[in-house]
Amino acid sequence: MTADPRLICPLDLPDRASTEAMVERIGDAISFYKIGLELLATDGMALARELKADGRQVFTDWKLHDIGETVRRATAAITATGACDFLTVHAEPQVLAAAVKGRDGDRQVKILGVTVLTSLTEDDLADLSYGLKLDALVERRVRQTLDAGADGVVASPHEAAQARRISAEAGRPDFLVVTPGVRPSWAAKNDQARAATPAQALAAGASHLVSGRPITHAADPRAAANAIVAEMAERAAA
Repeated sequence: MTADPRLICPLDLPDRASTEAMVERIGDAISFYKIGLELLATDGMALARELKADGRQVFTDWKLHDIGETVRRATAAITATGACDFLTVHAEPQVLAAAVKGRDGDRQVKILGVTVLTSLTEDDLADLSYGLKLDALVERRVRQTLDAGADGVVASPHEAAQARRISAEAGRPDFLVVTPGVRPSWAAKNDQARAATPAQALAAGASHLVSGRPITHAADPRAAANAIVAEMAERAAA
C-alpha cells in the first residue's frame, strides 16, 4: 500500500525517542506527520527538520494566538526553518492577517485557521460565552480565513461540507479543509466529540484527514495506517 498524502498522522508522543520509534514502525505507510504542542515545547522543530530531510511533509500544529506582531514574527521564524508545510493559527482576523504577512510570500507554508476545536460541543461553546451556534461560528471563521488570504481551515468532518461550500462560492477550489477527529469504523472516538470515518470526511469535502490514535495506539501501526488508506481508496473508487 502506498502512502496517501491526504492522510496526516499526529505524533502525539511524549518525547523524541518514542516519536522516532513510531515513525520507524509506520514506515512508508504515512508521508505526512503532525507535530503538536507537547513535542514543539521541546525539540519538535528539530524533529520536523529531520522528517523533511527524509522526504516527508510536516504539519506544525502551533495554534498561534497572540497579538498581531507576535504572530507575525513567530510565523516568520517558523517559515525560516524550512521544516513546515502546514501551520495553524486561531481563525481570528488579526491573527490570520499577521500569519499571512509573517510568511512573507512563502507559499510553501500553508496557513490554516483553526475554527472550533473538535472536542467542543454546543454546550461547551455556551459555557465559553460564545453568542453563536457552532455552525454559525464555523461559518464566520471560514469566511474570515478566506478574507485574510490564508490557505484553509481546520474543522471537524461535521463542518467540512459547510467549509467546502463557502470556499467554492468564494472561488477558492484550492482551499484546504483539514479534518481532525477522523476515526475508522473499527476505532474508538476517544475525546473527539465530532468524529467521522475517512469515507464520511472525504464525502463532505475534506482535503486532508488527521487520524492519530487509531494508528499510533494500534498493535501494528503500519497495518492500521494502510487500512485507513484502503478506506480512502474505496471512497475514491465509489
